[in-house]
Amino acid sequence: MQRVKRFQQRKVSVARIAVYAIGGNALSSPVPEEVDTSSEVLAHVMSDVIDLLEAGWGVVLTHGNGPQVGHLMKLDAEQTQSMDAWVAATQGMIAHSLALNLDSILHRRRRPERTACVMTRVLVDGDDSGFQYPTKPVGPVLTPELVMSADWDIAETVQGPRRVVASPLPMKVIDLPVIQKLVELHAVVICGGGGGIPIVKRQEHYAGVPAVIDKDRLSALLAIELEADALIISTAIDAVRTDFGGENEKTHHQLSLDECELYLEQGEFPAGSMAPKIGSLMEAALHRPGLSAILCQPGDALLALRGEAGTTIVV
Repeated sequence: MQRVKRFQQRKVSVARIAVYAIGGNALSSPVPEEVDTSSEVLAHVMSDVIDLLEAGWGVVLTHGNGPQVGHLMKLDAEQTQSMDAWVAATQGMIAHSLALNLDSILHRRRRPERTACVMTRVLVDGDDSGFQYPTKPVGPVLTPELVMSADWDIAETVQGPRRVVASPLPMKVIDLPVIQKLVELHAVVICGGGGGIPIVKRQEHYAGVPAVIDKDRLSALLAIELEADALIISTAIDAVRTDFGGENEKTHHQLSLDECELYLEQGEFPAGSMAPKIGSLMEAALHRPGLSAILCQPGDALLALRGEAGTTIVV
């Protein structure tokens, strides 16, 4: 009985869970000719994870995959693999790299936790409007030959013609029970890579679809479904700013939901960068009362949870 009791106490000891979202650019420089600062950024991410563990938090890591999936698609010029397969491939590659890094640090620190990587499938609505009007650019700039011959949706971007796919909202994390059990076992879970592998349900069968789910939207859904106590979105800036780069630039260390709505309406947060992050934090804060919804730069997670860095979205 004593042994069972000790196990139960240990199981309950992860009193708080943090979902920590890492940007894809923190893992690999998307532009080869530029100086790759990813190793420095990743060191700050690892520091955040260790700080959270030492402060008694359980940690679930999600990550982007934009640069990595773009690189793989460039190698497969005719894109013979399906989009969901590329997301799955990068999930495995990135999770493997993160796990090696983190397990090495945990071992050196003599901490008991170990990592667990979960290939994460996410259910989306096959009738989502994104499938009718795909807008998310993926892969390399296309050659004129591919533009003429490929059976894809193609749009003209700043870089040139690129394939575009849907970016539907995530509805359900299929592998949630596995993630929950691993959190209970004190694993640092690496999951939801690239927003998850997009799937739809057709009658009684699951099928992958050509889509990209926003990583931050998926992180918010995961935080809600896990009943997490914090959603931390790490990014390249130390806090949210309005009138960014302008004369009236202002740094916000706390924003209410109403203020976020107002700034979104005013176009302060661009659709391709800050808007999904702010929207995701708002979603998590609204549906999970008491959750700390935070945006901060890598290395500031614990300070942000204390209100000493980053930006916190409050209800």
